[in-house]
Amino acid sequence: MELSYDSKYNIAYIRFRDKVDEVETIKVSDELFIDLSPDGKVYGIELLNAGDQLGMLEGKPFTFINEAENKKTEMPIV
Repeated sequence: MELSYDSKYNIAYIRFRDKVDEVETIKVSDELFIDLSPDGKVYGIELLNAGDQLGMLEGKPFTFINEAENKKTEMPIV
């Protein structure tokens, strides 16, 4: 899984799978799009106005939570 952020356009993309040649994009709202790979699995999620949606404007860190091991890792977003 990979999370990328483009501060110039304020867009974040969460990619779950290896690169594929084409995806089908489903518009969920004006700020949320889901890309499906040809086999129907989620390829990635695109967030417009990402700073607000991810709380980056408030200086909140990115938090990864492993529920199975009850572990939390926080990383600052630069």
